[in-house]
Amino acid sequence: MAGRLDGRVALVTGGAMGLGKADCERLAHEGATVVVTDIALDDARDVASVIGGEALALDVTDEGAWQSAMREVEKSHGGLDILVNNAGNVIFENIEDCSLDHFRLHLDIHVVGTFLGCKYALPLMKHRHRANGGAGSSIVNMASTAALMGYAAIPAYTAAKGAITAMTRSIAMHCQDEGYGIRCNALAPGGIETPMVREVSGRSGEALQAIPDGPLPAEALGAPADVAGCVAFLASDDARFLNGVVIPVDNGLDARPHH
Repeated sequence: MAGRLDGRVALVTGGAMGLGKADCERLAHEGATVVVTDIALDDARDVASVIGGEALALDVTDEGAWQSAMREVEKSHGGLDILVNNAGNVIFENIEDCSLDHFRLHLDIHVVGTFLGCKYALPLMKHRHRANGGAGSSIVNMASTAALMGYAAIPAYTAAKGAITAMTRSIAMHCQDEGYGIRCNALAPGGIETPMVREVSGRSGEALQAIPDGPLPAEALGAPADVAGCVAFLASDDARFLNGVVIPVDNGLDARPHH
């Protein structure tokens, strides 16, 4: 329902393409003012211009960049209601092939990036409900079904996403115990048709597949909008009783028995 995020301020990392772009579009459609962040600032500006939002350059691994971004948000908006830690990467290498540098790269982008985002956004998000009403602020961290299942080809990615699920629960309980009025949840997408998935699946240069409307078969990829709808729900007051949970967005992949 359009309008359920009216008056809210949201920041999305990795918002220039793929899942992040879809998240920005959906949050804006629901009424939020969206700050689109990405290391690719020109692309972030393109997204922001379409949705009527703002763009900031942000390397999620850089503590100083996070501090600067939060200062800009506080200066422009006085606070923050929604944080979506979406920025990510994936390199397909098994445990024998994965270098320590690549392992650390995944941890830096996913785990350190999410840690820094939550750490520096919290002061802008706490107690927002006191002035604005509603059910409080919402952090949505992007995990993956890779954190719930065993994928031999991506140990670094699975380790990073597993850490995000655990950290999400810890942050949720801290904010609840302190009475901050901040919920923290994670989504665990399965196969979603994004530029990153296209590249790692050997379809570099090909057009993205069109995902049809309606029910999808078990083997189908999802659309970025399928994840974005869940982000908007968790960001809204409709999800006020969800806290510290990890929700698979995977068309039943995690629930299906595998033999």
